[in-house]
Amino acid sequence: MGNKKNRFIIIDGNAVLHRAYHALPPLTTKKGILVNAIYGFLLVFLKAIREFQPDFIAATFDLPAPTFRHLKFKAYKATRIKAPDEFYQQMPKLKEILRAFNVPIFEKEGFEADDLIGTLAKIIQKKQVFPEIETIILSGDLDMLQLVDKKTKVYALKKGIKETILYNRNKVLERYQGLKPSQLPDFKALKGDPSDNIPGVPGIGEKTAIKILKEFRSLENLYQELERKSEKAKKLKTKVKEILIQSKDQAFLSKVLATIRTDAEIDFMLKRCQWGKYDKKKIVKLFKDLEFYTLIPRLPGL
Repeated sequence: MGNKKNRFIIIDGNAVLHRAYHALPPLTTKKGILVNAIYGFLLVFLKAIREFQPDFIAATFDLPAPTFRHLKFKAYKATRIKAPDEFYQQMPKLKEILRAFNVPIFEKEGFEADDLIGTLAKIIQKKQVFPEIETIILSGDLDMLQLVDKKTKVYALKKGIKETILYNRNKVLERYQGLKPSQLPDFKALKGDPSDNIPGVPGIGEKTAIKILKEFRSLENLYQELERKSEKAKKLKTKVKEILIQSKDQAFLSKVLATIRTDAEIDFMLKRCQWGKYDKKKIVKLFKDLEFYTLIPRLPGL
């Protein structure tokens, strides 16, 4: 992949496991244990290692406790159908495998995995151990795109788990018709997000939200212009203006819900995340127990 950079892969554990669970048929071992999500996750994990040759890796997971978003807005994610037990039953074994690979796992009550990813990405950028560390966020969730910058990219699962796309700043601009990664929380604040039950502003869709943000840059700036009744604000359609004024509180609440936090308190040490040294015998045994024979030759360093 050209010049070797110091690379740090951060895995969005729940998102990748969830995607794998739905992408693969219900694979079971001879003992009848369902392992499709773990198998799919490992396919993605091993592919990313081959492709990026990372120096550091960490994984993040959600915890069942309510987050600060649920406390601010009770209906947050309320419309989401809970994943079946067969999905959650595979999580402890996956975490055991990640620990055997010496991949540290970050989880924190009150925060989503997204916030831990945002926090890790920010901490990594501040580390001056190397001239530059490129962060690759491995996820099936496009909410992560707001974290993209010069040193942070998102390796997103496109369809199922086989197709992937690496988002840099230009790819985000292309996908959102000129919106910058930093404007994506404002975009969701206006158009809402049904998958997370973020309300947004009623009647404002994707096109209008993009048009408004290209003109006003941010939610804060938009409402300042509306309050000042500036020339720019006067150009907005009367109906759009009325809806925006009526829904101001909801728009700002939606922005808080849509914004990935980067300030979670976590116990982070770069050297703990160093990738490469793991007990191969232990991993091979775990893979054999789960009947993942085809994955054994793909293990790095074998």
